[in-house]
Amino acid sequence: MNNVYENNMRFVPFLKFIDKYKNVLILVAVLLLVSIAYFVVNNQIEKNKSEQASIVYNEWLQEISQENPDNDNLNKLLDRFLNDFKNTGYTQLALLSKANLDAKLNDYEESLNNFKKLIQITDGLSGNKIYNKIARVSAARLLLSMDKYDDALSMIDEYSSSDTNGYIHELTGDILLQQDKIELAISQYKKAEKKYNDESSRTIISMKISNINL
Repeated sequence: MNNVYENNMRFVPFLKFIDKYKNVLILVAVLLLVSIAYFVVNNQIEKNKSEQASIVYNEWLQEISQENPDNDNLNKLLDRFLNDFKNTGYTQLALLSKANLDAKLNDYEESLNNFKKLIQITDGLSGNKIYNKIARVSAARLLLSMDKYDDALSMIDEYSSSDTNGYIHELTGDILLQQDKIELAISQYKKAEKKYNDESSRTIISMKISNINL
């Protein structure tokens, strides 16, 4: 009998705690259930969006793989990606392929515009760093060919640290060289030479340095 009484008494503090904070505990439970419900619903919505985007992307691939793609149709599909499926990987792939196609057709302004859109949706902590870097480097190359040197440097500024890869240093050197900043260009080329692991890239850098008239 005493053992039963002692066991029951152990629950008294717990029951008092429940009684004292029951309103708070109920609120926490409700918030937890709402959070779970939101996560489940949001996850399903994103899944449905991804499936729909996949269907649109198949249309995109069929069009852009044509020998002479219909640019108006591509722009309509691209608008749909940006309006309805902006945060999906399919939109990033579509922007990248459209920007490359525009550059191939010598429509540099449109190409640059699409690279900038890709940069915008891949910026930030949660953005796709790979696509962001590809877009920035490609845009910088376009700006270089358009003689917009300061804009080109700004485009790759966040990758210009000493920890970056050789190609960024090489591209920075190319831009600085066009600005007649010879010493700075050579410095970037030498950094690129150290970063590159393959002999062919190092040879190209050596040739660029050798061709500079100091």
